[in-house]
Amino acid sequence: MRTLNVWFLICILVSFCFAATPGPDTKEEDQIIQAALQPSPLEENLRRLTDEIGGRVPGTLAMQHAVQWGVQAFTAAGADSVHTEGFTIPNSWAEGATEMTASTAYQVNPKQVGGGTVLTSFRLRAVSVAWAPALEPVKHVPVVDVGEGTEADFKKAGDIAGKIVLVHTVVLKTWEDLFAEYDKAPPVINLAVKAKAKAIAFMATREHDILYRHTNAGEGEIDKLPMVIVAREDGERMARLLAAGNLVWADLSIPNQIGGPIKTANVIGEITGNEKPEEFVILGAHLDSWELGTGALDNGCNAALVIDALRAIKASGIKPRRTIRFILFSGEEEGLIGSRAYAVAHRHELDRAAGVIVYDSGTGRTTGFSLGGRKDVLATAKDLIAPLGQFGVTELHTDMEWGTDHFDFMLEGVPTFVADQEEANYMENYHAVSDTYDKVDFAQLKKHVAEAAALSVGLADLPQKIGPRLTHDEVEKTMRDSNSVEMMKASGIWDDWVNGKRGREK
Repeated sequence: MRTLNVWFLICILVSFCFAATPGPDTKEEDQIIQAALQPSPLEENLRRLTDEIGGRVPGTLAMQHAVQWGVQAFTAAGADSVHTEGFTIPNSWAEGATEMTASTAYQVNPKQVGGGTVLTSFRLRAVSVAWAPALEPVKHVPVVDVGEGTEADFKKAGDIAGKIVLVHTVVLKTWEDLFAEYDKAPPVINLAVKAKAKAIAFMATREHDILYRHTNAGEGEIDKLPMVIVAREDGERMARLLAAGNLVWADLSIPNQIGGPIKTANVIGEITGNEKPEEFVILGAHLDSWELGTGALDNGCNAALVIDALRAIKASGIKPRRTIRFILFSGEEEGLIGSRAYAVAHRHELDRAAGVIVYDSGTGRTTGFSLGGRKDVLATAKDLIAPLGQFGVTELHTDMEWGTDHFDFMLEGVPTFVADQEEANYMENYHAVSDTYDKVDFAQLKKHVAEAAALSVGLADLPQKIGPRLTHDEVEKTMRDSNSVEMMKASGIWDDWVNGKRGREK
């Protein structure tokens, strides 16, 4: 009988312990979701950022105004505190008036009027690749088709010294296409440099004459060779002429303006935790953009989301257990420079980071989150996103993504959550002249505000942090276990990781 009483007491104690360690408070999350879905200044905030301020390249007056916009918007949303943190980008860069004209010769029956060799020329729509060097005006430079720019393609093209190489691309439709576009460029550039090409002309991956801005720089450095992106229709015209045996020449001028180091800043608004204020969750998006359009889908809509998530949490009356830092990162387009600067500057306190959430994919429906290789947080993350099922947010992936502002936090061992989203209208408008306010799906964006706010508070309110900060060796093991080493190498990160230049210190 005594043994039975002891067992009974043990059962009661175990039940009490489980009751004392509750899962996410779905009532609170529902309260936050409802607050997020109410009318708010979201649309007006984004209109001011895109229509009035416009494209936001670090080092420009527009970027300075965007930082001021962020400070004012966080303050109006009710942040407990707002501040900026400056950092330096190695070089300033601005495009001049890029001009490119192609010419070719073809034969007409000499017996006809005007017969014989006929010269024709046509203007090409082209923009410089960002952070690429300038090119003084050159005339009548031969154009050589190097296909997709593989080593075999370059070998087949023969001598390209002093010539402009034309590189073929595929039309951008999926996330895989987008990552492949970035992965393929560096080897092409290296081969062109080795062969002493004058410049590279990449065919645009968008149809309908849509031009856009990319950079291959990883740390804001000036690239190795002058480069342009040529409207797809113009590039294909040159390719057809060359395939038919016509010679094609180009006149090209890329008067880019390049200067020394520039200062810019991240913008941080905070809601202070009421029990563990020294621990913190980060909800972030990047504030900067390219300037051909007005940076609405990439990534103004999500900068406005971050501000509106703060407003929604405040409006709900919920006081999170941990501090939530709402961060608008700058310098993302030049190589994740702002988020990297923040991660390094705050490395001493990252043991207290309870998670980093990032949105950076326009307004396509959120399907779930990528967990940065962290299988150890999977079970709790499933509970956290359960209330978001009403929006179709159901999937969790344990891959290690790159290319947005969670990346350096992930390399520092902090649990990360990157919103996985449907492509919607993001691909055609990505970095493009067409990335403007009218492309934003505000009904969907409001749902994203609700998701981000609820997940942020869910992470902040867990009894214990969702997972520990991984050590250097544990991060590397996660890379290998998730088959991410090749991705790190393709994105040019692996060597920096191995030599200790990037990521958690050994």
